[in-house]
Amino acid sequence: MAEIMTPYGSVSAELFERAARIRLLICDVDGVLSNGFIYMGNNGEEFKTFCTRDGAGMKALMRAGIEIGIITGRSSRIVSDRMSSLGVRHLVQGADEKLPHFERLLGELGLSADEAAYIGDDTIDLPVMQACGLGIAVADAHPLVRSQATMVTRIQGGFGAVREVCDLILQAKGLLDAGQETST
Repeated sequence: MAEIMTPYGSVSAELFERAARIRLLICDVDGVLSNGFIYMGNNGEEFKTFCTRDGAGMKALMRAGIEIGIITGRSSRIVSDRMSSLGVRHLVQGADEKLPHFERLLGELGLSADEAAYIGDDTIDLPVMQACGLGIAVADAHPLVRSQATMVTRIQGGFGAVREVCDLILQAKGLLDAGQETST
């Protein structure tokens, strides 16, 4: 099978074709957009880290007309603030079951499941990963999730894995520009 070279290494032509069809990228948060660690202070405050490269990739996708959605099992003001700063309009927090939110978002946007990609790291993500056109696991995802993913990133969650996927989608659409804005 033919291989396509990306900035992160080669991918199959089939994966590249799937990426070209994507019009909606949905991400989990903990373990995908963050490193999965939750820092808690003595006064109840919660802290997370986010990779600015992921934010730059998400903004590049949105500039290219590709929707970004977030569906996460936890609820946090930190996540609301981060997504607001990036301009992400589709945010669902506290989702014990993610598939109904995925289906609702597809309906709102008038998209088919084949036009959506989902990035996850744990078993709660599997139903959406299996329902969408491109199910992606981050490099350090649970082994069961990696084994069932269409794509496994080379980069770990919270360290630029989402940017890797954003760049793949942009490249597959002929829109990857080395001079992308990086303010995140």
